[in-house]
Amino acid sequence: MKQIQLKSTITCPECGFRKEEIMPADACQFFYECTNCGKMLKPRKGDCCVYCSYGTVKCPPMQETGKCSC
Repeated sequence: MKQIQLKSTITCPECGFRKEEIMPADACQFFYECTNCGKMLKPRKGDCCVYCSYGTVKCPPMQETGKCSC
């Protein structure tokens, strides 16, 4: 069984601020507000969530199966 990581560091594309967050284990997160500049992040085209677009670790569904289940 694969070990799923729940921590990912999100980097804001607007200001470059980085923050470690705990991802939801059973869902994708579609929006994330940067705690530094207030920019509302949305997934890039082709990505299922903000962690897949801006995080150091892909979301749990992607880690587990390699595809999004959201």
